Amino acid sequence: MAKTVGIVGLGRMGSAMAGNLIEAGFEVVGRDTDEARADALAAMGGKVAESPCAVAEAADCVMTSLPSVAAFEAVTAGADGLAAANKPGLVAFDTSTLPIAVKEAGRKALAEAGGVLLDTPLSGTGAQAMTRDLVVYASGDTAAIASLTDVFEGFSRAHYDLGAFGNGSRMKFVANLLVAIHNVATGEAFALGIKAGLDPETIYEVISNSAATSRIFEVRGPQMVAGDYSKASASIDMQLKDMKVIGDFLAETGCAAPCFAASGQIYNAALAQGRVAEDTASVCAVLEGMAGVER
Repeated sequence: MAKTVGIVGLGRMGSAMAGNLIEAGFEVVGRDTDEARADALAAMGGKVAESPCAVAEAADCVMTSLPSVAAFEAVTAGADGLAAANKPGLVAFDTSTLPIAVKEAGRKALAEAGGVLLDTPLSGTGAQAMTRDLVVYASGDTAAIASLTDVFEGFSRAHYDLGAFGNGSRMKFVANLLVAIHNVATGEAFALGIKAGLDPETIYEVISNSAATSRIFEVRGPQMVAGDYSKASASIDMQLKDMKVIGDFLAETGCAAPCFAASGQIYNAALAQGRVAEDTASVCAVLEGMAGVER
């Protein structure tokens, strides 16, 4: 019998992972406060539950993919949350980018109900989630992580057991710090090349095949070539939310990050220009404007 995977949060990431799990042969039962997203899950062949508690009751394991602290707290420990299912042995894993202390509170709530919560943030965008091009940074109970190997393989290309609960988020913060910087560096490089008279497509082709490339250059570069940021796989507002979490973590650890701080100014400029819902690649447009580039 196919394993039933519960998913709470069917946004860009959650819905893409749901689709891949269904395609891989899993039964999927999901919940989202947006009815259109729930309907989309049903159209893919998944089942819709009325609450996170109902998801936990119906599933062998539960994934959460949530946009905020408030949503996470409600889903894990709320009146109709996962803990309310009172299901001993339930394994849940959270893929969100949130403060570790918030996740720890959720872990305790599930533990009191006999369940296990893992901290399993992801590396990758919504577009990458569509093609299973995600990496899982798992942390927490080792046996529980091992029990999810087939599930991880159903929606990602790799997963790592990083040890103690919270290490997944710590690794995610390191990764997202680099993503933030690489994205701005990519936009800056395009702005320079275009102003110097180079063709954007040529810049992308040559740099992608050079020592200067990065995964972010390769993923975001096509949007910068086109100058079209309307189809966001990772939006400016979500980027700034994640950067706030990373900034707080840097302050807690007492680690200076001048490149990260400098990149933040460009994302804030994008926000000020009304690019809040655009893809984060739109920092290229901000930098082109600063350089006086006209396409």
